[in-house]
Amino acid sequence: MSKTLRERKDIDKKYKWNIEDMYSDESLWEDDIKASLSDAEDFLKYKGHLTDDADTLLSALQQRDNIWQTVEKAYVYSRMRRDEDNREERYQAMSDKAEAAISKISAYLSFFVPELLSAKEELINSFVSQKDELKTYSFMLECLMMEKAHVLSEAEENILAQMSEVTSSTNNIFTMLNNADMKFGTIIGEDGHEVELTHGNYITFMESHNRDVRKQAYEKMYSAYKGLINTISTTYSYNTKTDVISARIRKYPSARAAALSGDNIKDEVYDNLIDVIHENLPSMYKYMELRKKLLGVDKLNMYDVYVPLVKIPETKVSFDEAKETMTKALAPLGEQYIKDMKAGLDAGWVDVYENIGKTSGAYSFGSYDSMPYILMNFSETLKDIFTLVHEMGHSMHSFYTRKEQPYIYGDHSIFTAEVASTVNENLLMKYLIANETSPEMKKYLVNYHLEEFRTTVFRQTMFAEFEKWTHEEVEKGHSLTAASMCQKYQELNNLYFGETVEKDDWIKYEWARIPHFYNSFYVYKYATGYSAAAAISDIILEKGPQDYLKFLKTGSSNHPIELLKIAGVDMSVKEPVEKAMKVFRNLVNEFEILTGESK
Repeated sequence: MSKTLRERKDIDKKYKWNIEDMYSDESLWEDDIKASLSDAEDFLKYKGHLTDDADTLLSALQQRDNIWQTVEKAYVYSRMRRDEDNREERYQAMSDKAEAAISKISAYLSFFVPELLSAKEELINSFVSQKDELKTYSFMLECLMMEKAHVLSEAEENILAQMSEVTSSTNNIFTMLNNADMKFGTIIGEDGHEVELTHGNYITFMESHNRDVRKQAYEKMYSAYKGLINTISTTYSYNTKTDVISARIRKYPSARAAALSGDNIKDEVYDNLIDVIHENLPSMYKYMELRKKLLGVDKLNMYDVYVPLVKIPETKVSFDEAKETMTKALAPLGEQYIKDMKAGLDAGWVDVYENIGKTSGAYSFGSYDSMPYILMNFSETLKDIFTLVHEMGHSMHSFYTRKEQPYIYGDHSIFTAEVASTVNENLLMKYLIANETSPEMKKYLVNYHLEEFRTTVFRQTMFAEFEKWTHEEVEKGHSLTAASMCQKYQELNNLYFGETVEKDDWIKYEWARIPHFYNSFYVYKYATGYSAAAAISDIILEKGPQDYLKFLKTGSSNHPIELLKIAGVDMSVKEPVEKAMKVFRNLVNEFEILTGESK
């Protein structure tokens, strides 16, 4: 491929997603917008009558599903069209129109949950027993009723709803400060020229093999946060206070319990993760010692922990080659999985190459009624194969779920969604390592895998431990100050990286640049998801994919912990994370042998 970006019209159709499958004529899109709004307005007829009898409740539930299913399809189509080329005003307008429709529909349907929860649970259960069609909704109704103890009166809920824009403002303030107002100055790049330091290129500089470039970027980045640390600490402190007060108002025992309740996750899952990682920190220390040796430095600094230890061999991978590699790597998932995946590729699931105006990055997206589309910006690198495999994991999860589940259970929680994508990545990595003949490439792959563990499991667990501490401090009535948070973060960083990594006065400010902290008790899911995926991929290779394929068909038909048990993993106990740590230990040992550093 040429490095010069092309207009979308100049890209071969076979490399574009078949989005026309959703709407052959865009007048049909307009029809769906109108129909969903009309049906939502009509839905008001159920207000005050939802629980009159079983037939009325069933009719309301079915109409509600139909409304959301219709407008969701319209929104997805307009959003994907916009992502093809963000310069297209027509699709910007369509996307805005769909979002406005969703907002109006939300207002029309806003009475549904409070009114349903005002009914006695016994009454709802009796309706379910009377009407077979209502049994489909049993789990959804059960989940709603679980929240009943935490739902306030209509007047109180109205007040909280009106205050939500204010109480969520700390996230917006940090976003504006972090992305719009903060400047990090310039550094001297690898080519000897002055270059501006940004969020976007920071990690690129940290991966530079020029140590002076890394040091400049590191110190410049954190000096900027140091200069605003009191402002940022105040912002985050109030974000944490909001979490704590909100949980208290809704009668949760803690802010963490409130955050975990949506997935019905117990505190023990969170704590088990931290405990197991603590027990396995010696493996991380060993990896850091190995990193120090291979870099040949007297002192290993924090700005040395991201640079690749093995330079990636210069290789180009075509999209056809990537598909072939993916097919071979995912073969353990069985003939039917491969057959369905190939059919999806042929049907136009994937939008492959970058074009002018196209949304960056990659994602798996779609509606209940559509293909599980994949957006990519394929640039013919090895990493692109991992991206394709990752997104295909999401898409196949959606494909099987939508085939087997009704609309209400046709989505996934992040707790389970990231498992499907990461299982595929693990299978790809195992395949590549097992079949690689080049010693340098094998070293690169093992190092790549180690870094995935370090950044996804260890780092996200460290973040999870930090926000656990911040919320507990507020719940104890203690103040969160810049000094106390910097001190705690420094302590955690020292604990997670060990004595091999030099202590400096910069890393303690890192917490101040992490946007995840404004979506509390979220990041742990990356660590648990990766751990679950590591365990499941081993099960697939040892026992076959049968149980995992059953899991892919379950959607959100049960609580995430229960769904993962179908795949053979119980995240309520320590074992899956322990198995993941065993994989990490073995990788460290393998890397030590491959690099000739074993004793």
